[in-house]
Amino acid sequence: MSEAAVISRRSTNEGSAPSAGSVLIIDDEIAIRESLETLLLLEGYEVECAATGEEGMVRLGERPYDLVLLDLALPDRNGIDLLRDLRNQDSQISIIMITAYGTVENAVKAMQAGAVNFVQKPWDNEKLLADVRAAVARHRAEEENIQLKRALKQRYNFENIVGKGEPMLKIFDLVAQVAPSRSTVLLQGESGTGKELIAKAIHLNSPRRDRPFVPVNTGSMPPDLLESTLFGHVKGAFTSAVASKKGLFEIADRGTLFLDEIGTMGMDTQSKILRVLQDRKFMHLGGVHELQVDVRIIAATNVDLKQHVRDGKFREDLFYRLNVITVDLPPLRQRKEDIPLLVEFFLHRYSDENERQLRRITPEALRPLLTYSWPGNVRELENVIERAVVLSSGTEIGPELLPDHIAGRGTTLPMLEHRGDASLFDIMEDCERHIILDMLEKCNWNQTEAAERFHVPLSTLNQKIKRLNIEIKKKTRE
Repeated sequence: MSEAAVISRRSTNEGSAPSAGSVLIIDDEIAIRESLETLLLLEGYEVECAATGEEGMVRLGERPYDLVLLDLALPDRNGIDLLRDLRNQDSQISIIMITAYGTVENAVKAMQAGAVNFVQKPWDNEKLLADVRAAVARHRAEEENIQLKRALKQRYNFENIVGKGEPMLKIFDLVAQVAPSRSTVLLQGESGTGKELIAKAIHLNSPRRDRPFVPVNTGSMPPDLLESTLFGHVKGAFTSAVASKKGLFEIADRGTLFLDEIGTMGMDTQSKILRVLQDRKFMHLGGVHELQVDVRIIAATNVDLKQHVRDGKFREDLFYRLNVITVDLPPLRQRKEDIPLLVEFFLHRYSDENERQLRRITPEALRPLLTYSWPGNVRELENVIERAVVLSSGTEIGPELLPDHIAGRGTTLPMLEHRGDASLFDIMEDCERHIILDMLEKCNWNQTEAAERFHVPLSTLNQKIKRLNIEIKKKTRE
């Protein structure tokens, strides 16, 4: 079909009925491209063509398509490898592989790489059109499903919670279901996975949204201070109680109390929490009068509470009171499809906060972010992007702005560069200081989290911090 005829046909289609779908043809033979283009244009499809794999990648980057018809043998790329790259660029795209070399082995490879069908040249027009219709319908159904879930996310205002993969979409659905209820919710997940953000989303989408959301990190306080913080005290209840003080249960009345790191709570405090959950009543420390409150509890833990119950560290009756509705937050290494979205989100946030014009990360910088294991999860990724924005003097983030251990650059520990007369003790101290500082930075300077990841008591880590004269920085963001 001539170029003029194609343009004429496209104009006719654009001015009349809605398109049957958009198709990208990638084939190096001009006769094949023109034959497929004519066939599809007559059926009402929008059609674009590319003669090489690289041209096809560029076109897919310029606009979305419902379907790609891809030749197996291209002059610049292997069709199977290109298929994988196209799927990485657009995970929802439907791809039909077309080849003159129709072997079972090629068909299996194509389907394993993500093709929805495999067609051999010369093809039967009616069968090919049926395959095209089915592939376009499949793609549009998936896109519609994704759009509905995105609309659900937007409707329920899950502010600052970024994710398009199936694990996070399931969590959005679950949060939307449980938010309007009065039920207690238990959030489980590693440190840095965003448990407090989910807790806030539940509160903001509940009938309590206009009442207080009160967070408390139960693992960062000694038992006596925690009980006083939660339940309040009367004047004279203990030596430093020079005046009566309300507790967080009172402050959160008719709202939501978020108990973070509840797995570290002492047994005595657990008993009192259980009573509030059962009777909605408690007393101030040192008080004699019962107070009644209406508080929804959302608890969070980064430890296995069931194992704590078995070990006698957590009350079984409290566990079952908390475990009414459980939301399991996946670690970032299990939702890597969300990393580009998270990078873009944090890049815009910290560019705006620091009055920078950064809006892009290079492919060379994104690649190691996709392969890194992220032990600190989303919080660690956020810190990495914030650091890169602050250190950047250009308009984009390149790999040189990433920490050495993420970018894959070889690092030399300071102790290996020590002066020749350094003692073994001095070298070991420098090594220990370097390792502790590195872990604290990964944990956003949360000493409790760093101690957990080192598998040592918090008191042990604090002693080492003091002995090594390590300066603790302020947390940047929870």
